[in-house]
Amino acid sequence: MKITFIMPSIGRKSPDQKYPKGWLMEPLAIAALSALTPDGIGQEFFDDRCDRIPYSTDTDLVAISVETYTAKRAYQIADRYRSLNVPVVLGGFHPTLLPEEAEQHADAICVGEAESVWEDILNDAKLRCLKKRYVASSPPLEGIKYNRAIYADKPYLKLALVETSRGCRFECDFCSIAAFYRKTYRARPVKEIIEEIRGIRGRKYIFFIDDNIGMDIARFRELLKALIPLKIRWSGQVSIHIAEDESLLELMRESGCQLVLIGLESLNPATLELMGKSVNKLADYDRCLERFRKYGIAIYATFVFGYPHDTVETFGKTFAFVKKHKLFFAAMNHLVPFPGTPLYRRLEREGKLVYDTWHLEENYHFGEAVFIPEKMTRMELTEQSFKWRRKLYDWTTILLRAMNFRTNCMPLGKAALFFYGNLLSGKEVAQRQKMTLGGND
Repeated sequence: MKITFIMPSIGRKSPDQKYPKGWLMEPLAIAALSALTPDGIGQEFFDDRCDRIPYSTDTDLVAISVETYTAKRAYQIADRYRSLNVPVVLGGFHPTLLPEEAEQHADAICVGEAESVWEDILNDAKLRCLKKRYVASSPPLEGIKYNRAIYADKPYLKLALVETSRGCRFECDFCSIAAFYRKTYRARPVKEIIEEIRGIRGRKYIFFIDDNIGMDIARFRELLKALIPLKIRWSGQVSIHIAEDESLLELMRESGCQLVLIGLESLNPATLELMGKSVNKLADYDRCLERFRKYGIAIYATFVFGYPHDTVETFGKTFAFVKKHKLFFAAMNHLVPFPGTPLYRRLEREGKLVYDTWHLEENYHFGEAVFIPEKMTRMELTEQSFKWRRKLYDWTTILLRAMNFRTNCMPLGKAALFFYGNLLSGKEVAQRQKMTLGGND
């Protein structure tokens, strides 16, 4: 028996069109399933972002990992294989949140985290008796392995992705993570994480993909202390409130933390209230960001626009805040109602969705707002988001943010990351805007 793993792209107009380099990161979920696949089963992996999909390949099962932005392309690939009588199983966030839709394009789907049902799927595929739907339980995170050999020769960004936990207990209404994991949080044993990092070739820079690596503070401290002897450099996602504990920030610095991604989301407390960002409401952004700078930890802040209190002027005020704090990176994005989230259901009830299934629409393009905001037009929300993203990454703004030299450019390796990342982001802002979802084989 042989299985073919596929990571779909968001889309492009032709197979020869260059894909944004900033989106080329390791698909960790596929490496986990590859490691669970018995030695007697042949494997191959194709990444649609950098490989051409070989529909003529001799295989017994195609497994595709699907997110909302990649759903249209994933369905195209699945339909093509199924037309050739090759069975297809779809899994990931999107099939879990929209199972009835995904079932129309698959012989089987996996709802939830696939590890607990992967053996059943393989056995049923071997017997040619796949069930229509496999509902996975939340698997224990002890003993998880990743087969990183499948990444060989792929032109991914030069950083290793590591998962130390899954889920988040916060209740942000726009977050598909909270919807997928049902506001639960589970962590891997620290000892296993350290062993995994030691085994990664060229492990100098690690990105922890946890939705919130600091969710459990006691466990986070244990992990930080264990990282110190490895002398790695790392980044990860945290909540703003951890800045209240300076002893924790010191541990982060000692463990090699270079940068943290923080969802600031909005400068307006009323907007934070609406989105359910309770952890941010009591935070003093200015004081917290100053504390991160004190310990040499750079900030990648994300902001979203389109809530009822947002106006066109909100963009300029937020941009001024980014300049004031000279942030390492920033994202200024319009709100995206992902299916399965409380936000999507609210906008649907209010009749404000322009498309019921925006991710499948022929006329939808990446970067387009898909709902009607209250205090600006949909076109204004789309155009203002694009305008200020471009302004974030023009030379003037990059050089201004580089003036936060101690945090953003020390040591020199960090300066290289700052300029490379910012210039790449600036180059790709226009490339990503208006990208067509789906592909053209």
